[in-house]
Amino acid sequence: MCPIGGSQRPAEPGRSSGVQPPVNSAGRSGHRRCLSSWGHSQPQESIVRATFQAELDRVRDQLVTMTGQVELAMSRATTALLDADYTLADWVIDTDREIDTVKTEIDDACFQLLARQQPVATDLRVIVTALSIAADLERMGDLGAHVAKVAKMRFPESAVPPELRATVLEMAEAAQAVVAKTGSVIAGQDIERAKELEADDDIVDRLHKDLFRILIAETWVYGVEPAIDMTLLGRYYERFADHGVRVARQVVYVVTGVMPTRPPAEWNDEQG
Repeated sequence: MCPIGGSQRPAEPGRSSGVQPPVNSAGRSGHRRCLSSWGHSQPQESIVRATFQAELDRVRDQLVTMTGQVELAMSRATTALLDADYTLADWVIDTDREIDTVKTEIDDACFQLLARQQPVATDLRVIVTALSIAADLERMGDLGAHVAKVAKMRFPESAVPPELRATVLEMAEAAQAVVAKTGSVIAGQDIERAKELEADDDIVDRLHKDLFRILIAETWVYGVEPAIDMTLLGRYYERFADHGVRVARQVVYVVTGVMPTRPPAEWNDEQG
């Protein structure tokens, strides 16, 4: 399986980057290239092609950077929520603006590539998918900011009742597991790792249902306002994980040319 772009995301200590070595396929005219790459051709490419590839690599690197920003933002938003940390909540909101800036830079780069290079086939698919992935990551940053805003709104108290702290923390950890894997999925086009995101998302969905059952139970004693807060928070974490899975599915689309609609175990069968 070919990496997205020519470079690989450095592996974190103690973790595999999930990057697989590139495998070449023959093109229509006998020109060998990697059909499942982030737009790569062989060394005989022209200077124009090399410049084009370098720009695609920068887009890929920016997407990986966004995943790191989003992961850290949601982690700190959860800490701010549980610990009623006003300063940390402000930091998350400020970071969301930085994420928005990166998204705008990616959009501009992709539009420039579309206008100047007029890409077709695999290259066009890569650029259009990059635009969509950037939009999903930007939305994930927004959801982290929403969590931080709830923390600020209930300051100096925590918005989470003591009985629900463990549930919220578990939801947050599962949601963060999704985005933690997203970076290596983007960098390495790792379909196997992309499948794992679906399982993590199922955990978030289950916890969201558990949370809702607690909120509507007769034993709920905290009133309407905390119930509204918890309903919103549960939705934020659920949507955060959903966007991560959507990113993974779009990477599968880049690799295979088909947007997966079957269960993760059958994604390889959709390759075409």
